[in-house]
Amino acid sequence: MTASGPALLRAPPLSLYVHFPWCVRKCPYCDFNSYTLQGPLAEQAYLQRLRRDLESQARQVAGRTVSTVFFGGGTPSLFPPRAIADVLEAARQLLALDPGAEVTLEANPGTIERGAFAEYRAAGVTRVSLGAQSFEARTLEALGRIHSPAETRRAAEELHTAGLENFNLDLMYALPGQDLGAALCDVAEAVALGPAHVSHYQLTLEPGTVFAARPPPLPDDDAAAHMLAECSARLDAAGYRHYEVSAYARAGAECRHNRNYWTFGDYLGIGAGAHGKLTHLGRGVIERTTQLREPRRYLAAKDAELARRTIPADELPFEFMLNALRLVEGFDEEVFSARTGLPLGKIAAALARSLERGLLERRRGGYQPSALGLRFLNEALLLFMAETLKMTGDSALSIAQNEAASGKTTPLFTGAGGPVGE
Repeated sequence: MTASGPALLRAPPLSLYVHFPWCVRKCPYCDFNSYTLQGPLAEQAYLQRLRRDLESQARQVAGRTVSTVFFGGGTPSLFPPRAIADVLEAARQLLALDPGAEVTLEANPGTIERGAFAEYRAAGVTRVSLGAQSFEARTLEALGRIHSPAETRRAAEELHTAGLENFNLDLMYALPGQDLGAALCDVAEAVALGPAHVSHYQLTLEPGTVFAARPPPLPDDDAAAHMLAECSARLDAAGYRHYEVSAYARAGAECRHNRNYWTFGDYLGIGAGAHGKLTHLGRGVIERTTQLREPRRYLAAKDAELARRTIPADELPFEFMLNALRLVEGFDEEVFSARTGLPLGKIAAALARSLERGLLERRRGGYQPSALGLRFLNEALLLFMAETLKMTGDSALSIAQNEAASGKTTPLFTGAGGPVGE
C-alpha cells in the first residue's frame, strides 16, 4: 500500500464492451439495460455517439492492447453487419486492438436474417452468443421470447456454415412449469447443435422486472438444485468442462472476454448504460465508469457525462472476490496482489474462515471454491464483504447463514449478465 492507494505495479489485460440497448421486445425476466424498440433504429446517430465515446476514453489506455471485444445488449444483432464493422474500425483507429482479438456478438435467433452470420464474420466477429434459453415452444412463450426452437436450430446451422464454430448457446433452467426431464431435454437439444460453449443459468426473479411483480410458477429450490446437478453432469459427459458458475466449454473455447471480467481485468465500456473498469498505475487507483442508461439521454449527452468512481482500497478484496470466485479454478495468490495492489494478508482472516467452513479449498499457488462453495457462493462472498465493512464475525456469519438457509444456488451479488451489469 502507498499513501495514495494500493501498490499497483502493472496494468491487467484490457477488453472493450459495447452496449446496444434496444430489443424487439423486452423479456419479463430481464433486468439488463434494454428497451423495446419504438420506431426506426437510430443506427447512424448511435454509431456516431459510440465513436465519440471511444475518442473520449482512448487516451486513458494509450499503449495498452485490447484483447477482446464484446457486443452486448439488448440485441446487438438488430444492427447490421456494416454497423459492427464500423465500430471495430473505430476501435482499430483509436485503440491498439489485437489483430487476433476475440470479438463476440450477442444475437437472438429471431432477429437474424438467413446468411447474415457470414456477413458478421466478414465484419470481424469471431464468436457469437446465441440466446436460445429453451427448446420448448410453450416455455419460450412463457419467457416472452420472440423466437421458436426451429429458429434456434436454423441459426446454429448457419453459424456452422459461416465458419463461426466458436459459438455459445444460452440456456436457462428452473423455468415456469419445467421439470427435470424438460431441463435435460433442453441440454440434449443444445449439445446436438454442436456449440463450443454453453451458458446454463437459473431463472431468478430480479427486482424491477415483470416476473418480480407477477411471479410465474417456478420449481422449488430442491428441484432447481437437482436440475443443476443433473444438467451439469450431462454437459460434462458431452465434453463441456464446467469452468465458471454458469459456463461450460469445450477445450480451448472458454470465453476470453468473460475470463477477463472474472480475473479482475480492465475493460472500457461504451454505449448506453455500459460499465467500465480501469486501472490507473500513475495515480495508484482503480476506477469504475458508468454511462448514462437511457438511450435518448446517452445520445444527447456530452462525453464528459461519463460517471467515474474510484474504488476505495478497503473495497478491493470484495470486488476481486465477487468476480474471481465465479471461476471453478478460483484464483492465484499472485493475481490477487497484481490486480488489487494489496498483500494477500489483507484477506487472510476471510480466507481462513472460508477454508474452515468448507467454502474454499487450498490449491497450489492459490484458492478455489469447493463444491459447497460453488453452490452457496453467497456465503463465501459475504465473508469477504465482512472484511470490507469491518463487521464482526458473528454478524457476518448470521447473514451468511440466512443466505445458506434460503437455498440459493446462484450468486446473490451477480446476475447472468456479469459484472458490467448490462
